Amino acid sequence: MVDYTESGILTTAADLLFSGGREGHFFALDARTGELLWKTNLGGTVASGPMTYAAAGHQYVAVSADNALYVFGLPD
Repeated sequence: MVDYTESGILTTAADLLFSGGREGHFFALDARTGELLWKTNLGGTVASGPMTYAAAGHQYVAVSADNALYVFGLPD
């Protein structure tokens, strides 16, 4: 994956690292090893930092790309 980040980086207590880049990739890495765990292409530049929140006992990560907001549920 070749992508350059202009967004922030978010890490969680569970050692997940989230970030995105100019080519539209949003991805999760193992914060300890750097191993790519998951990625998707959002179809537009990810220029803002991701955020995380909990609702009804589940954790979510949200990020914007172009004019859209994307929210992903994290595994329990």
